[in-house]
Amino acid sequence: MEQGLIYDICGTVASIGMILGYLPQAIKTIRTRNTDGIALPTFLMMGVGSSAFMLQGLLHRPEVLWSLFLTNLVTTVCSLIVFSIKIYNDYFKRK
Repeated sequence: MEQGLIYDICGTVASIGMILGYLPQAIKTIRTRNTDGIALPTFLMMGVGSSAFMLQGLLHRPEVLWSLFLTNLVTTVCSLIVFSIKIYNDYFKRK
């Protein structure tokens, strides 16, 4: 198998795994608004990491790595939503 094809397959599998790993937690949190079992630093750091990977995908040369960018765009948005709900629940709603 050509090395480029293996590279693309690994990237696709990683993208699908990241999104499928993130979405269930994000959907559950958005629906229930329950953030009791979520650690705030975890989602903050996951959002920072996803944002950095998103930038890496955009800045990659000679071509943009769209799979890296799009996957991490989804995970960054999910992280921001969950993080926002967590902040609201912990610091505004319960006071």
